[in-house]
Amino acid sequence: MTTVPVLVAYQGVEGAYSHLSCNTVFPEYKSVACEDFRTAILMVEEDKAQFAMIPLENSTAGRVEEIYRLLPKTHLQIVGEHFEPVNHCLLALPGVALEDIKTVSSHPQALAQCFHRLNDHNIKAIAATDTALSAKQLATQKPNLLEGEVSYRQQGAIASTLAAELYGLNVVAENFQDVSGNTTRFIVLAKEAGLEAGIEEYDAQKDYITSVLFTVRHIPAALYKALGGFATNGVNMIKLESYMDGGTMEASHFHIDLSGHPNQQRMKNALLELEFFAKTVRILGSYPAHKYRRKSDFV
Repeated sequence: MTTVPVLVAYQGVEGAYSHLSCNTVFPEYKSVACEDFRTAILMVEEDKAQFAMIPLENSTAGRVEEIYRLLPKTHLQIVGEHFEPVNHCLLALPGVALEDIKTVSSHPQALAQCFHRLNDHNIKAIAATDTALSAKQLATQKPNLLEGEVSYRQQGAIASTLAAELYGLNVVAENFQDVSGNTTRFIVLAKEAGLEAGIEEYDAQKDYITSVLFTVRHIPAALYKALGGFATNGVNMIKLESYMDGGTMEASHFHIDLSGHPNQQRMKNALLELEFFAKTVRILGSYPAHKYRRKSDFV
């Protein structure tokens, strides 16, 4: 009998940080590279993959804007989170030294996280669609670069050690990011939570994160009233993000991350108050808090 493999979709090419996160969280499952975030999410929606590993925010560069636009449009649930330490490496062709590099290609988020280091070395940043793709293009002599700007061996890429290994590049400098401790938070999306997704029933011995999307009514102090129940019921609100309403300039859509589980009474009471004052409420998921949060006192 043939066993159907469990697939985890991610955006990028082999060697991307999302690929690293898939290997860390799901070492026994097969990771599948997708051209963009929407395709990775669609694979789960269409039952072509069981999970999608999606980056949500970075401690240095901030949120991944595209994901916050996609989340309201999908019916998938967040069933887990993962914090991946980012070790941005400056990669080059074999035999090329740091002082020889004039341009570097990478994803805009990675370039932003290495902004000052690049400036210090007078290296020009060139935006690409993916960190690992930049490494692959460098190795296959297809750099993301204006024709004739610099010689081929003066080009580099910012990507992971996995990308260097996969594409035969040298690591010229490790930990090239501006800030030590640089970390990316990923969310794991699936069709529904359950034991098969690694999410058990509420356990009082564990910490949980609950993610919620809501819209407010067009009344004075609407957001203040909608969020008031979390304060009065002792629920810690970890994160608040706003969205522009479709086609308007009104930020009436919000994403919040809360410390707690919907089965806890204090959370039940707070969510009831939110539903009373908000126009719409949707729980994106409730999942165990990653161990990274314990050292950061987030929960």
